Amino acid sequence: MSALMDLPASGTAVRTPLLDLLRAGLGPAAFSCPGHKGGAGALPALREVIGDRALASDVWLDTTTYDELRRDLEQRIARLWSADRAFALVNGSTSGNHALLLSTLAPGDEVVVARDAHLSTHTALVLTGASPVWVSPRVGEAGIGSGIHAEDFSAALARHPYAALAWVVSPSYAGVSSDLPELAEIARSRAVPFAVDEAWGPHLRFCRDLAVDAMAAGADAAVTSTHKLLTSLSQSSVLVLREGVIDVGRTAHAVRMTQTTSPYLGLVASIEACVAQLEEGGEALVRRAVDLARLARHMLSRVPGVRVLGAREAEVPEERQDPCKIVLEIGDLGLDGPAAETLLRARGVAPEGSDSHRLYLVVGPGDSVDSVRHLVLAVAGLRRGVGARPLRPVDPTLLAPPGPGDQLATPREAYFAPSAAVALRDAVGRVAAELVTPYPPGVPVLAPGERISGEAVDYLRGAVAAGVHIHGPDDPRAETVRVLA
Repeated sequence: MSALMDLPASGTAVRTPLLDLLRAGLGPAAFSCPGHKGGAGALPALREVIGDRALASDVWLDTTTYDELRRDLEQRIARLWSADRAFALVNGSTSGNHALLLSTLAPGDEVVVARDAHLSTHTALVLTGASPVWVSPRVGEAGIGSGIHAEDFSAALARHPYAALAWVVSPSYAGVSSDLPELAEIARSRAVPFAVDEAWGPHLRFCRDLAVDAMAAGADAAVTSTHKLLTSLSQSSVLVLREGVIDVGRTAHAVRMTQTTSPYLGLVASIEACVAQLEEGGEALVRRAVDLARLARHMLSRVPGVRVLGAREAEVPEERQDPCKIVLEIGDLGLDGPAAETLLRARGVAPEGSDSHRLYLVVGPGDSVDSVRHLVLAVAGLRRGVGARPLRPVDPTLLAPPGPGDQLATPREAYFAPSAAVALRDAVGRVAAELVTPYPPGVPVLAPGERISGEAVDYLRGAVAAGVHIHGPDDPRAETVRVLA
């Protein structure tokens, strides 16, 4: 199935009614929220940083006009993604994940869910009271996940035939897509709704060289962050779905529950502007980013001491490795990932993230040959960094996170149960009360309701020693962890 089969022809007239209203201005006397009144009452330093136009855009239309413009925008989003219904989100893909799970799961339901699910999915499990059936992405020798394998996915559904939903993440944080058409077919054969957290793949639909996007693959719903690799503002996202398997009306209600009632109109207008770009020439927009990413990968591969990880290291076909997400292994440079990131930021280059021995980079439509050249020169100069921490030897046991522990309580039960902080070394055999995720790669080592294994404790202690950022626990150093009391 072509990911581009339903795109409007290039040259479609740009239509941005909400953006046009904001550009025209809504008058000098706004007796409505927010209280800064178009920036007049804002701290001058704030005006300097975000600009007068951004503050002037923080206004409210009359509700009827806003609702009409939003519905029109959502119809355009649905057409772009070949969906029956779409929702423009201003609480990020986080709120889309919340809404989708709230609309499909009830307390006690089983949900087959990828282990590398985002924090928002774990939060939605608490909100719904559903019981997770974890499927872990396989990790190859290079430590890069190869996505959810069809046989693992099928086996989980076979063991849990009454699952109310199957939920995967694709692409991963490292840009690796699962074989979504095969997963969708497996779910369809078992009459299970299939949804995808496609936060890292909003651009996939618009370039034939990339992995098949979720909706083209046959998913019933997808949440995708238009700000990540397209052009809308941070915190903007879209939720798209097909009618039939998923109750669209119930999803619409859940979206209303999880969205702010005071949206910043600049965020909505940025989704509208992004949609207009995609309608006018989405393929050219994304193609340019892909070509720049391939240029960056080629040039970085020639930097001594740097290894560009790709499809071979992820052990997937070439088309399932997104070229726009670049993973650099920098072990031979003699410094660790966080130190390299600090040095790059001092030189005007901001990576997406780092771990003990890698850098994660994103190339998007706003990049240029000049920005790629600046990146390559900055990476090439890392050997000359002064004051960098020496690279710690890579512990091979850190390349693949341990599997889930026994699920002794649902995430919701664990969240509401009394809990206490104990030293990590004393947590073996206890039941986790919080999410603990080394990031990257973003695969939880502990999740609420699971028995804590010795393997998990050893992994976390090694990750902390290696300087990996630990996301989620009350204690960011993971010296203690919360367990059921």
